[in-house]
Amino acid sequence: MDIVIANESHIKYASVISETISESAKVRGTGIAKRTPEYIIKRLVNGNAVIALDGERFAGFCYIEVWGHQKFVANSGLIVHPDYRNQGLAKKIKKAIFDLSRKKFPDAKIFGITTGLAVMKMNYELGYKPVTFSELTDDPDFWKGCQTCKNFDILTRTERKMCLCTGMLYDPGSSALDKRKMNSKTFLRLKSIKEQLLIKKKKA
Repeated sequence: MDIVIANESHIKYASVISETISESAKVRGTGIAKRTPEYIIKRLVNGNAVIALDGERFAGFCYIEVWGHQKFVANSGLIVHPDYRNQGLAKKIKKAIFDLSRKKFPDAKIFGITTGLAVMKMNYELGYKPVTFSELTDDPDFWKGCQTCKNFDILTRTERKMCLCTGMLYDPGSSALDKRKMNSKTFLRLKSIKEQLLIKKKKA
């Protein structure tokens, strides 16, 4: 398995990456924003993505988005093809895109929003911490990317202050950076509380 920085030679994988993201959203029933092949191609050619390949077969992908004049970067679109799941590949891809982000944008805060417990765990172990959405980028273009997520109505209804996703942030300037093991029960409880609160409001 090779995990490499993506380039023009990987454009041929754009459609399968887009399809894998869409199918994953359907299967999980969670909030995953859709990404078109055209959107993926832009990320493949600008040197801000990593792709995992098993020979010539697509196995996984993740990309970097830059916001706020390089003050913030997001590691987005983490996906593993169904044939390669439950093998620890997502964690390797996450580490690779994190290292690429730190190398290319050493002073930027790295952030992400996710409903997935596994991604929260990976982020936490890399040094991210849970934060409110107000601590993330205020760039409207980032939040526009959530429009294809099924939970977008919750985000807009709360004026972008809260959603089922949890915001997580790695601040390279923090004096409290450390790599930790996550207490999964804490995140499960946080996720449960948010779901109960926001879904009840939606039904009201």
